[in-house]
Amino acid sequence: MVAKKHSRHVLNSIVVAALLTTAGAATAAPLSTIPVEMSVGGMFAQADWIVKIVIIGLIIASLVSWTIFLAKLSELRKAMAGERIVYYAIASLRSLDEADSDPALGKTVLVKEAAAELALSTDALHDREGIKERIVSRFERYEVALSRNMTRGVTILATIGATAPFVGLFGTVWGIMNSFIGIAEKQTTNLAVVAPGIAEALLATALGLVAAIPAVVMYNHFSRQISAYRALVSDTAAAILRLVSRDLSRGTVTVEKG
Repeated sequence: MVAKKHSRHVLNSIVVAALLTTAGAATAAPLSTIPVEMSVGGMFAQADWIVKIVIIGLIIASLVSWTIFLAKLSELRKAMAGERIVYYAIASLRSLDEADSDPALGKTVLVKEAAAELALSTDALHDREGIKERIVSRFERYEVALSRNMTRGVTILATIGATAPFVGLFGTVWGIMNSFIGIAEKQTTNLAVVAPGIAEALLATALGLVAAIPAVVMYNHFSRQISAYRALVSDTAAAILRLVSRDLSRGTVTVEKG
């Protein structure tokens, strides 16, 4: 009798285990058939078309940032090196005529501006302060134009750095919204069903940061470099103004005709 009860208990245990295994297999079967590739390329391919547009736009913005960085870095390095040579050359001279007669220095914009103002002021050389003020005014306008030219393209980095995170966030919000719509349509909250859509949405945020962070760093770097370049140009302008002041004090201002 005891053996029969034990046999019945074992049989019931086997049946329950079999039912549980079958139920588990039936539950796992739909999840295993979900065609999800959790790589960056796979997530992009499965993303909503709006999220795809956001991702493509952020990739283009990142490429634009790096293109501007390489071009502006080369431009600033050449400009700084050239201006440094001009400054040290002018600082060692005694008169503007020496700078104007030098084949290299005579072609620089600041020397030309000073010489042009002296040529226009030949009938007012007694007004030394007035001549120097007019030369300073010319130098200031040149520096403003130079700064405007140097910041061309750098402002794009500021725009990308400020807007890329929000563009990526828009793609994320849109993707998560679609994931919640999918939850409502499939009537399930299983993580394996909604995780791919959420991952695709978060990819947009990640790319937004990838585009924004380097752009902000580049913008800050170029802002410092442009300020340093403007300071060097100001030093050159001050050196030329000292040459003009010496010539006016000595009364040795010479103006080329024609």
